[in-house]
Amino acid sequence: MELYQLRSFAAVAELGNLTRAAEKLHVSQPAVSTQIKALEDDLAAALFVPTATGMVLTAAGRRLLPEATKVIAAVQELRAKARLLEGQVAGKALVGTLSDPDVIRIGEFLGRAVEHHPLLEIELHQEISGTAFEKLRDGVLDASFYYGELAHPQVASVPLREIAYRVVAPAAWSERIDRAGWDTIAAEPWIMPPPISSLHVLATQFFRAHGVAPAKLIEADNEAVIRSLVIAGLGVALMREDLARESADAGEICYWSGARLPTVLQFIHLRERESEPAIHALLDVIRDVWGEPWQAAAPA
Repeated sequence: MELYQLRSFAAVAELGNLTRAAEKLHVSQPAVSTQIKALEDDLAAALFVPTATGMVLTAAGRRLLPEATKVIAAVQELRAKARLLEGQVAGKALVGTLSDPDVIRIGEFLGRAVEHHPLLEIELHQEISGTAFEKLRDGVLDASFYYGELAHPQVASVPLREIAYRVVAPAAWSERIDRAGWDTIAAEPWIMPPPISSLHVLATQFFRAHGVAPAKLIEADNEAVIRSLVIAGLGVALMREDLARESADAGEICYWSGARLPTVLQFIHLRERESEPAIHALLDVIRDVWGEPWQAAAPA
């Protein structure tokens, strides 16, 4: 019995499909099929029943899967402890970043990582928060910066700081925006982030709380693009408070005083991987750069 056979068993059980299991494991479908057959021969038990839609666990498969999962986890933990004992974390970590490098302090983050973990190669991938979560869940990313609340049982998060957003409009609209209510603001042409964005979720929640829904004109997922479109007079949008104040001071936009939308910047990773050396190292660097986890102020 080999560990890779147990991994194939667990992947097929999770996904119910040989092709998707092979993609997750980065091997060919025939290889996964061969590994499952060899494991069944070794255990003298059929683990799956093929169906028209995929692979279904047998009764024996259902009973043996938890034990196989424990073996895989035990081996991972053993390897993780062995690497920590070596004193140097090596390998590659894929980290999701957000559009503004200064807000997430990515320069400091990389500098500390190189200083304290020189053998750890960090590869950055710019994402929007929604896709960052999906890629983290699917194993494409090891960790990621993330805007917004995220309550998911598989995900652990370190809150870093508050991020607030303001409703902004072209500078020429200042007079009508100043005296606008929620109905008027919602009726303006909106430049909205895509639905998968946590900012879209934040905006939707605030509008719903006031019984209105924004009209959408343009969809954009980049802060610089959204800012340019607002300056060009194409509509209103949500903009980070620091950028809104900067652009307003420059006479490029105006912002509505009727709402301030607070959220949180977080660093997220899968709970089940917290003991892995690379994740442990990334969290150490985050603590080194950001200090203690941020906490929202208690309501007055």
